[in-house]
Amino acid sequence: MSPITPAALGELIALFYTAPDIGDAISGAILFPEALLQSDSNGISFVRGLNAAGVLPGVKVDQGLIPLGDDCPGETETKGLVGLLERCKLYREQGARFAKWRAALKVPPSEHAIERNAAQLAEYAKICHEAGLVPLVEPELLIDGSHDAEAAEHATIATITACISHLRRLNVPLKAVLLKPQMVIPGIEWKEGPRPAPEKVAERTLHALRQCVPPEIPGIMFLSGGQSEVEATRNLNQLNLLGKDDPWALSFSFGRALQASVLQLWAVDKKSLDECKAMATKLAKANGQAVLGQYQTGTHPSVTAPDVMLQESFRGWIPGP
Repeated sequence: MSPITPAALGELIALFYTAPDIGDAISGAILFPEALLQSDSNGISFVRGLNAAGVLPGVKVDQGLIPLGDDCPGETETKGLVGLLERCKLYREQGARFAKWRAALKVPPSEHAIERNAAQLAEYAKICHEAGLVPLVEPELLIDGSHDAEAAEHATIATITACISHLRRLNVPLKAVLLKPQMVIPGIEWKEGPRPAPEKVAERTLHALRQCVPPEIPGIMFLSGGQSEVEATRNLNQLNLLGKDDPWALSFSFGRALQASVLQLWAVDKKSLDECKAMATKLAKANGQAVLGQYQTGTHPSVTAPDVMLQESFRGWIPGP
C-alpha cells in the first residue's frame, strides 16, 4: 500500500467517526495536532465530528524519538517537553481532552533508559494536568527482537515501576492518569515455540501489572503491536476474564488491530465507504465485547490473514546515513 496522503488521512479519520454507532465501543481518538483544526469534505471539523459520535478527541503531543546517547546504543528518549505547556493549553482550546506521549524502550532496557523515559513521561503528565488534559502514559516496550515473554515481563515491571515512582515524585494525581503499556508477549523474532495462548498472555500480563500498578490508576489501555487483529481481541478478552477482580479498567488503545481490515477494504475499493464503515463498527464492537469479557471466539470480523501479526516497520529510532 502506498504512503497515505494528508487528504486520504482526512478521509480515513472521517470514515471512522461516521461509522455507525462507533461511540458505543470507542470513547476516544488520538489525533495529530494539525488534525484538531481540520475538517472533512462536508466542512465538519474532526473535533466536532468526533464529539457528535460520542468520541473524545485526544492529541499526540510528543515530537518523536532521539537517541539516548553513546552509552546506550539503540536506545531512545522522547523530545517535546520544551514549550509543551503552551502547546497543551492551545490543544485544549482547540478541543482536545486528553493527550498521549510515547516512550519506546527496547527489551531488555538499560537502567538509564528506564529512568530517563520515566522522568519524561511524568513531566509530560504533570504538564497535561496543568493544561486540563488527561495524560496517557505510554512506556512502550518494542516488540522488535528475539526476547521471550519472561524478559518482556521483567521489562514491564521495571518500566512501569519507574513511571509510577516519578509520577508520585511530581505529585501527579494517579487517579487522573491512564496507562498505555504493551501486553506481555515475546518479541516478533522469538522462534522458540508457538505464539502464547491468550491464557498465558493474560496470566503473565496481570502478574506483572499486579506488582507495579497501584489501584489509584483507573484504567490500562493496551497496545496491540505484534499481534493479529484476532489475537489482540482474544488476549484482551482473556485479560478481562482473569482480571475481573482487579481495580483497573482493562481496555484498548489499538492502532493496527482496529484499522488493518478497514485499510485492506479501503485500499481495494475506496468507493465502498459503507463497507469500510461497517467493518470499523464491527472491529470496535468486537473489542468492546472483549473489554467486558464477552467476546466469543470465532466471531471476529477480520479479513486479514489470521496468522499475520500486525507489525509496522521498526518503531524505534533509526539513525540516518
